[in-house]
Amino acid sequence: MTDTFTIDGKNVSDISSFYDEINRVFMADEDWKLGPSLDALNDMFHGGVGAIKGNGPVTLIWKEMEKNRTDLGVEVTRRFYLGKLESPEQYDVMRIKRDLAELENGTGPTYFEIVLQVIADHPNITLLPR
Repeated sequence: MTDTFTIDGKNVSDISSFYDEINRVFMADEDWKLGPSLDALNDMFHGGVGAIKGNGPVTLIWKEMEKNRTDLGVEVTRRFYLGKLESPEQYDVMRIKRDLAELENGTGPTYFEIVLQVIADHPNITLLPR
């Protein structure tokens, strides 16, 4: 049996609201929520946390996905990287600077594209844009 979940992109305008939507969809029955972390998102998609209980088939419907491509695009990604640079003790500064430079010269992924890659790394998840 396939579990089906729907992300409503109308609720997403930036990284924070993206995680609010992820928590609404996947963490509603938990007494804690995911923070804005790609690692946490990846862990959640592995299953066993929140609504995804195992590694069985999952259908993920993403409404307004193209809107969110812009919402989580270059400008939001730039702010994401610059925010990390404000805490050099927590992050690999050289890697963040390299990622930022690649983003700015058009060769690096946006936050949206990184999220898509996280999802793609889970072969049990079928993503359906709407």
